[in-house]
Amino acid sequence: MKHPVRRSLTLALVLLLASLGVSAPAHAASTVGDRVLYWNNALLDAYVATGGSPGPLARSGAMMHLAMYDAANASRCHSSGGFKPENCIGALYTPGIGVKAGVAPDVDAAIDHAAYNVLKSTFPALDFAPYLTAARTGEPVDATTAEGKSVGEKAAAAMIARRTGDGSQDTTPYTPGTEPGQWRPTGSGPAADPNWGKVKKFVDYGDYPWTHIKTTAADLRPQPPAGIATMPELLKSPAYTAQFKEVAELGAADSATRTPEQTQIAWFWANDLNGTYKPPGQLFTHTRIVSTQRGLDELANVQLFALVAASMADAGISAWDQKYQTPIDLWRPESAIRLADTDGNPDTAQNSSWQPLSADAAGNHFSPPFPAYVSGHATFAGAWAESMKQFFGTDAITYTGTTEDPHAVGVTRTFTSFSAAATEDARSRVYLGVHYQWDGDLGVATGRKAAGQIINNSYGPTSYSDKTPVYSSPRLATVGKEWLIKPMGATTVGHYYDGAHASWYYCDDYGADNVYNQLIWSSYGCANGYDGRTHLYYVPR
Repeated sequence: MKHPVRRSLTLALVLLLASLGVSAPAHAASTVGDRVLYWNNALLDAYVATGGSPGPLARSGAMMHLAMYDAANASRCHSSGGFKPENCIGALYTPGIGVKAGVAPDVDAAIDHAAYNVLKSTFPALDFAPYLTAARTGEPVDATTAEGKSVGEKAAAAMIARRTGDGSQDTTPYTPGTEPGQWRPTGSGPAADPNWGKVKKFVDYGDYPWTHIKTTAADLRPQPPAGIATMPELLKSPAYTAQFKEVAELGAADSATRTPEQTQIAWFWANDLNGTYKPPGQLFTHTRIVSTQRGLDELANVQLFALVAASMADAGISAWDQKYQTPIDLWRPESAIRLADTDGNPDTAQNSSWQPLSADAAGNHFSPPFPAYVSGHATFAGAWAESMKQFFGTDAITYTGTTEDPHAVGVTRTFTSFSAAATEDARSRVYLGVHYQWDGDLGVATGRKAAGQIINNSYGPTSYSDKTPVYSSPRLATVGKEWLIKPMGATTVGHYYDGAHASWYYCDDYGADNVYNQLIWSSYGCANGYDGRTHLYYVPR
């Protein structure tokens, strides 16, 4: 299943940018258009071709979009032929991308090669050469494009190195429980990615001194269902009884009370089958829709998609932590209803023939092969909604979304806010018969927290209108236009602040606060990770 390449830089937008004094990408190929949308399209094609559970897919998306962000950012920082922080679009996620002095790297070439190299690494069975060929056809081969290629390759290499050994290859076997309430296979396969909750989150840069928060997936664990931490007590609780009865009625394959619209909602958000773009892909597609509707340009998209991708990747890690790494590895409604005579609750009715609405293309009913609490769909949706809200500065944006689930071909749904879409996504899993409502409620909350960490602890989003980075404390990309920057001569990066891990981000984060806000210092020096020189930053007084 292919997704059409969308061209965001229409003639009208180019004229608008020109009227605002903003340049369109220097060598935009007419057949490709916006590189971010183009390579996101390639990513979605990879999702469709590869399949699998959503966590690894979201990780690949975050790696690609963050590498593209780094490549575009490093190129912009050197767009005048030398490093100027006021030209940057934010702080790099992965530092140490060298740029040849006196050459302004072509942004499109940098993005193309960053995306291509990451995709080639994360989907080794697929051939992305045709995408790269199409992207570069008609582009000039000169010093700027050559340097852009170099920057993109370095950004990809740094990202791949950063994620090597992040725990994503952990295949430690998982032994399902047999006690009432514990998840067990339902015929749809063995436990999928049981160790994904141990994967290193994208909000954690590594051992870098400028990271505000050291986090683990466990930091975002919500309360247990109904606030009850032991399985026997949970199964006997009135809250469990109510949620059991709701999904047994509304989520049954043969439900007599589920409305046609509720059935449509269930299928619209499903995308559980291989051959679809899966939950992260659907949310990426909704991002594309909103981006096009709002007229974002390539640099705005590079920031938006990096934020959304990193947030969703961490949301997946956090959801899988709760699913497998806590005492409440809650069974799916399918198991709960068929085995209700074992749960010790006299108010839950056993039905050994109950099936969820969820089904494959042939009509065979199934539940996804991992625990119910929390919902992965809901957690991804919560992260997406929070990212979109923070980027655009409002939740109240109306858009019409699409789906690839084979049971909802051609169906679209319109939402008046990002939160409304996330809430419906979470609720859809009850109608599909594979989740309880608390799985969705606490999943959305967990996803929002995951996005909040990314927003407050990393490169940060940038407003699509004024391109000003939004941070919780001063950053160089924000204050660089107001500060004077004076070179102090060449030095080896790393003589300041913890060796080679130092860069202007840490200086900016720590020094800017001391100088700019607290007025403790009048100036500070730091090693610049871009050009290997030490610079002095101070506030003109």
